[in-house]
Amino acid sequence: MTIANICILVACALPIACAGIAKAKGLGKIDRPGGYDNREPRAYLSQLTGWRARANAAQANSFEALPLFIAAVLVAQQAQAPQGRTDTLAMAFIALRLVYIALYIANQGMLRSLVWFLGLLCCVAMFF
Repeated sequence: MTIANICILVACALPIACAGIAKAKGLGKIDRPGGYDNREPRAYLSQLTGWRARANAAQANSFEALPLFIAAVLVAQQAQAPQGRTDTLAMAFIALRLVYIALYIANQGMLRSLVWFLGLLCCVAMFF
């Protein structure tokens, strides 16, 4: 398994981590007022505010970023691009996604958008 393939697995775990951050406040209070309701998780998540709401938004964006990233890695490998370059771009994408999530939760919109764009460039670069 290549480093880039491992990065695909990590990228798939990022939305789950964001969901955990968003739900953390209510997990200890399941079935109590203000607690997380696993029967209606979307209703619970829609009521979040502040950084927890932003963590949930980062979850959605992380899911949205997955198809392009996975396709970019697979296309690069199928085209027999230098594996070292593919690995480097995949690791850069993961690092940028981690920074992106942190900036999203911290409510740093302009920096977050810049980091998002750099992650996009990593994916586009893998196609070439």
